Amino acid sequence: MFGNTTIGIDLGTANILVYNKSNGIILNEPSVVAMDIHTKSVLAIGQEAKEMIGKTPTNIIAVRPLKDGVIADFDITTGLLREIMRRVTGIVGSSVKRPNVVVCVPTGATSVERRAISDAVKSMGAKDVTLIEEPVAAAIGADLPVDEPIANVIVDIGGGTSEIAIISYGGIVTSTSVRTGGDHMDDEIIQHIRKNYNLLVGEATAERIKMELGYAPIPHTEATLDIRGRDLLTGLPMTITITSTEIQKALEETLGRILEAVRVTLEQCPAELSGDIVDRGIILTGGGSLLHGFQEWLVHQIDVPVHMAPNPLESVAIGTGMSLEYIDKISKKIN
Repeated sequence: MFGNTTIGIDLGTANILVYNKSNGIILNEPSVVAMDIHTKSVLAIGQEAKEMIGKTPTNIIAVRPLKDGVIADFDITTGLLREIMRRVTGIVGSSVKRPNVVVCVPTGATSVERRAISDAVKSMGAKDVTLIEEPVAAAIGADLPVDEPIANVIVDIGGGTSEIAIISYGGIVTSTSVRTGGDHMDDEIIQHIRKNYNLLVGEATAERIKMELGYAPIPHTEATLDIRGRDLLTGLPMTITITSTEIQKALEETLGRILEAVRVTLEQCPAELSGDIVDRGIILTGGGSLLHGFQEWLVHQIDVPVHMAPNPLESVAIGTGMSLEYIDKISKKIN
C-alpha cells in the first residue's frame, strides 16, 4: 500500500498536482482541457490548453471541468485524468499501473460530489481510491504535527475554495469552507474593469493583474500596469493604465469573506486548543495566500501569528501523497 504505487492527487480548480513518494511532485498542470465539440476528443490539457482560453475557433472549447474544488463536468474530468495518468506513467514508468490513489476533497463537498471524484479517479485505472479532506492534506504537506493532540490551524486559499480548519490528533476539530478563492478574485477584477472602463478583458489578463497589482488592504507603494482589452462601446481594441490601489479596492469583498471564515473557525475552537493557536499561530497555504500583503493583513486583523507554509502551492499535493502513513500511525496508536 505504501510503495511506489501510491500516488496523491490534488484535484484543484486551478491546477492538478500529482505526488509520488519516490519522485516528489511528478506533474503540475493547470486544470484546463481543450476539446473538439463535434468529436468530443481531447486536443490538449494543462498549460497548452490554458493558453487557448479565449483564443479558439468555434469548434474547439477550452474549459475548466472543476469548479469550486469539485467536478462540474464528469466526462471532461475523466478525460483529463486519463491523460494525466498517461503522462505520469511516461515519467515514472510502469510502477504506477493500477496505483492506489489518495485524492483531496473540500471539507464542504457533498456526498454526491465526493462520489463523483471517486468514480472519476477509478475510471482512470486506479486500484483503490481514498479521499482526504483538503486542510488535513495541506497540514501534512506543511510538516505540521497533525498526529499530536495540539492545535494546527490551516488557511488554504485555492482557486475555487478557501478552507480554514483546526486539526488535532489527525482529524478536523472545526472547519469552515467557503467557495471563494483565486478565481473569484479574477472575476472581481474583470467586473471592476468592465464597470469603470467599459473594457472587456479575459481570464488570463485578470490573473496577470492579480499577480502583479493585487494587494490585501494594507498601505503600499502604488504600482501601475498597461492592459489591453476590447472597448465595449466601440468594439475596438483599447489600452488602459490601471493602478494597484483600485485593484486593492476591487478585491476587498472577496478577502472580507475569507477573513470572516477564519474568524468563525477560530470562534468555534475549543478553549483547550485556543492557547496552542496563540503560541503556534496559523499556517497559510494555497496560491491565493501569495497575494501581496495578505499575511501582514491577516496578522493585523486577527492578532495571532501567521506563517507561510514552506511550499504553499504544493502543500496539498505533498500531504495527499503522505497522508496514508499518518492515518496508519494514528490507527496504530489507537490499537
